[in-house]
Amino acid sequence: MLSTSLTATEFNFPRLNPTGVHIHVHDPATISLPLTEDFSTFYYNQTLDHFNYRPDSYITFPQRYVINFKYWGGANAPIFVYLGAEAPIDGDLRGIGFLTENAALFNALIVYIEHRYYGESVPFGSWEEALNNTSTIGYFNSAQAIADYAEIIIHIKRQFLAKNSPVIVIGGSYGGMLASWFRLKYPHVALGALASSAPILYFDNITPQSGYYSLVTKDFREVSDTCYETIKNSWSEIDKVTSLPNGLSILSERFNTCKPLNDSFELKDYLDSMYSGAAQYNAPPRYPVTVVCGGIDGGSFGSDILSRIYGGLVAYRGEQVMPC
Repeated sequence: MLSTSLTATEFNFPRLNPTGVHIHVHDPATISLPLTEDFSTFYYNQTLDHFNYRPDSYITFPQRYVINFKYWGGANAPIFVYLGAEAPIDGDLRGIGFLTENAALFNALIVYIEHRYYGESVPFGSWEEALNNTSTIGYFNSAQAIADYAEIIIHIKRQFLAKNSPVIVIGGSYGGMLASWFRLKYPHVALGALASSAPILYFDNITPQSGYYSLVTKDFREVSDTCYETIKNSWSEIDKVTSLPNGLSILSERFNTCKPLNDSFELKDYLDSMYSGAAQYNAPPRYPVTVVCGGIDGGSFGSDILSRIYGGLVAYRGEQVMPC
């Protein structure tokens, strides 16, 4: 289904945890609710470089972490630590269902730690300084991040007299990879790790390059064979229209782009990302793949292939389908 798009660029894999606009898995009104009084915010004076002993290795920065004490049974009760990934931690604090339900069951302390270089945990005082050159951006890596987490966890256990409290680290997607690596690297700190949708083997020469898109295709085909066939045939249809003298203008108008397309790859890449994102977040209550296929099969904008594809985009994004 996605083969034509793949030929455009050999390594055009989607982000594993996109931070851009996508369909909300939960009700947006719920996501926008203010945080409860159960959360307490702290800042740890974090070491910038954990792996050398030069004088400049003692540079520090404030790293944010948040604790929910509501369910904790005190010393010896477990500690659940959610490892922040490639975004500010604020969004994670609002997706609290799984952690709070299990914290209540196990009388656990809940800790959320923000990943370095995100949110309020940015070294060197600002994003501009932190990303200024290779000497400052070089500290932005997963090895340093999990060392950060180890320091904060040890600090928390010491601060709250919880020496014997078992720690379970938790993460999803990239955060799940961090949780897995944390358990391997710091087994004396964490008793276990829960890694949800963690692509720990998704590296060159380990997993087939087409593996991700095979699953995306499977998701769409399970929802609707007609939808699958329409998407499959759309790649060659886009090429066909592009070959016309005014083809890009036609596509720009057909897909209601806010700026004229420079080439067909812009459109293909956008569609590729949309289908991949819908499959990656194909969860209740909305089931994005079903939403896209409903728009494609509905034929609200016409029965030809490109009109149906546009219908899928409108169902997913709204009338202005390609962001400016």
